[in-house]
Amino acid sequence: MELTLTGIIVALIVGLVVGALGRLVVPGRQNIPLWLTLVVGVVAALLGTVIARAAGVADTAGFDWIEFFFQVALAAIGVALVAGVGGRRHLTR
Repeated sequence: MELTLTGIIVALIVGLVVGALGRLVVPGRQNIPLWLTLVVGVVAALLGTVIARAAGVADTAGFDWIEFFFQVALAAIGVALVAGVGGRRHLTR
């Protein structure tokens, strides 16, 4: 697999969208920076794709809704974990 500039830009955009949707799913306010949302989103998008491919639902006709669900769910979990860890750190100071 060749890594191109376009591929990197698309991965960052997808990661930002997935991370932002993950933040929307998690109730309450998450005090995490945009760059961390992007990182969580990119990791969730990659892991969601791996899980969807392992489950055999990544390649469907049209938009892969199940794969997208995996990605957003993982992003929500990641955002909740990162926000929870950051929140605890602020409470102990």
